Amino acid sequence: MTQYRMGIPMSDRPFWLYPRFAPSCLALALVAGLVLTPAAARAQPAAAAPTAAAAVPAAIANSALDQRLFYQVLIAEMALGSGDAASAYELILDAARRSRDEGLFGRAVDIALRARAGEQALAASRAWRVSHPESLAALRLQLQILMVLNRTEALGEPLEALLAQTPVAARPGLIAALPRFLQRAGEPRLVGALLEETLAPYRDAAGTRVPVRVALGRAWQQAHDPDRALALAREAQALEPQSPGGALLAMELMRERPAAEDLVVEYLQRARAEPGVRLAYVRLLTTSQRYADAVAQLMTLTQQQPDLAPAHLSLGALQLELKQLPEGEASLRRYVELAQAQAGKPASAQAAQSLSVAAEGEDDADDADDDTTPARPEQGLVQAWLMLAQAAEQRGDFTAARAWLDKVDDPQHALDVQSRRASMLARQGKVDQARELLRQVPERKPDDARAKLLAEAGLLREVKLWREAFALLGGANQRFPDDADLLYEQAMVAEKIDRLDEMERLLRRVIELKPENAHAHNALGYSLADRSQRLPEARQLIQRALELAPGDPFITDSLGWVEFRLGNRSEAAALLQRAYASRPDTEIAAHLGEVLWALGQRDEARRVWREGRVRDTANEVLRETLARLRVDL
Repeated sequence: MTQYRMGIPMSDRPFWLYPRFAPSCLALALVAGLVLTPAAARAQPAAAAPTAAAAVPAAIANSALDQRLFYQVLIAEMALGSGDAASAYELILDAARRSRDEGLFGRAVDIALRARAGEQALAASRAWRVSHPESLAALRLQLQILMVLNRTEALGEPLEALLAQTPVAARPGLIAALPRFLQRAGEPRLVGALLEETLAPYRDAAGTRVPVRVALGRAWQQAHDPDRALALAREAQALEPQSPGGALLAMELMRERPAAEDLVVEYLQRARAEPGVRLAYVRLLTTSQRYADAVAQLMTLTQQQPDLAPAHLSLGALQLELKQLPEGEASLRRYVELAQAQAGKPASAQAAQSLSVAAEGEDDADDADDDTTPARPEQGLVQAWLMLAQAAEQRGDFTAARAWLDKVDDPQHALDVQSRRASMLARQGKVDQARELLRQVPERKPDDARAKLLAEAGLLREVKLWREAFALLGGANQRFPDDADLLYEQAMVAEKIDRLDEMERLLRRVIELKPENAHAHNALGYSLADRSQRLPEARQLIQRALELAPGDPFITDSLGWVEFRLGNRSEAAALLQRAYASRPDTEIAAHLGEVLWALGQRDEARRVWREGRVRDTANEVLRETLARLRVDL
């Protein structure tokens, strides 16, 4: 017959309930540890080097356990070692109540949690609070248990107590952290209402009025009420225009409510705006591919703080992306100069600069891995050297490119380095040698083989060997079936060799595998629009892509192009002008120029085309457009 203890069949006990040592040894070891409070336990160093002070005997702290309690705890640990978690919990909790030892209360909670007995863990945390009403550790533990048990209705009292017992100086930080802490506490609207009630006493206090509004704004955003959240962001900024809280909340709302960006811009126009807030804004702009706007923000930041190295790295990366080679190289060289100087500083000085970059609240912005994230000097230098090599290669200066690559001595970037070297060989007609160079890169991680195939396919696309790239990716898709990235790459190559049915099949498979893939929707929609086929379906696909990636200039360009094909020239011009202002790309310039030409704005069309040609003289779309319209610039 199966026995149940604390809600768990004894036959299903997890492995940690079975003793690994003799019970007496295990119990004595645990009891010895229990005489330390949690704070004292944390204070014990893992390993300390001998010092002169070590020779002085430390003061001995006597345990509060008497002989009877000692043996009670010993028996409890032996019971736990033999698999009787229920008896161990009862004995430890009784000992905790009698001795008022916080370590024992914590042990009782731990035993219950390990036995997956939530109600018993909650009871122990409440008993801890009764014994020690001032204990923040007990309060936090009780809140965590209530959240795990999905008891949102019971969170009010411990939250109020936690806020009341938190020191005044630390209270704003706690308030700011509450929405994220409570994110999984239950139905989001209930959490919003809970915070409204709990934070009411602090809403108008000088030190907490902005954190309260920001916290409430985040809670209502999580409850899918962006209008209420935006109103709170406006209140926060109006109360303290110099505080970044309102701007940071507004940044989180920009996707749902574009009007929130006005608050961000307003804050950043202040003379003492935090650098970290500007960098967080740059991250959002970059994610939306609003590179021109991101560059403008970084230019302002580098003028205000010319020695802020990470800003120069991000600026250089974006300038290269916008085909601004001289400016990009200058920014990256400045970063290298600053980073090398910083690398020679003590760690404390480096930490100080990192703090100045992070600034207040940057961690509150959406996390993202992109080129605008501040890098440690050694990491940033590798990035800068690789980008400088790429820029030199694009200028045709292979000697300079190789010199930059020779500086990189990091196995983690071996494929990046060899890809650049292979690109230079391919540009000189040595394609077979370039491909072999990539194939020889060691495979240190499981994903390295796939990465090498993608790099080789990219190399073949770069030198327009479309059929070879298609064949390579076909083999890769057999080796790594249903890999959305590989399927997408093969679809793009299929279009180049006029295998349009195959391209559509591959893109639809990508959409099936990853319905949220905006690029696949956009690529299929644009391909149909460019051939003036199934235009309503093309528009639907592109509109879906724009829902998935709001503000993406290339998707906006596609939507403008399909509107042009549908005969909606004015709408097309507005969309394309918006896309070009956000990302002055040569292909967008080709489309915008053609629409302007069709509208009779010939001089403006020529101006846009000239700008595009300066950025990329070899762009095929621009060349085809000018040839088809018989325009001579």
